[in-house]
Amino acid sequence: MKRVGSVVRVAQGLAVVRSPDEGYADVGTETLDEELTTVGSVVDVFGPVDRPYVAVSPAEGVHLPGLLGTTLYAR
Repeated sequence: MKRVGSVVRVAQGLAVVRSPDEGYADVGTETLDEELTTVGSVVDVFGPVDRPYVAVSPAEGVHLPGLLGTTLYAR
């Protein structure tokens, strides 16, 4: 699994994830939490090129405020 980053904010029904220095997930990538539960999928990549933010659209039943500070992963 590849680390997508940590959830730093919830805005407009999306989780905003700060990508690590080593790269970022592509649009459409499925994201998981540490327990391998599907959290959602990447819908946008934005911000600085060297360490962008990733917007994740939540899966059905995912409580976004509960994701703050959580590390997400890509399958």
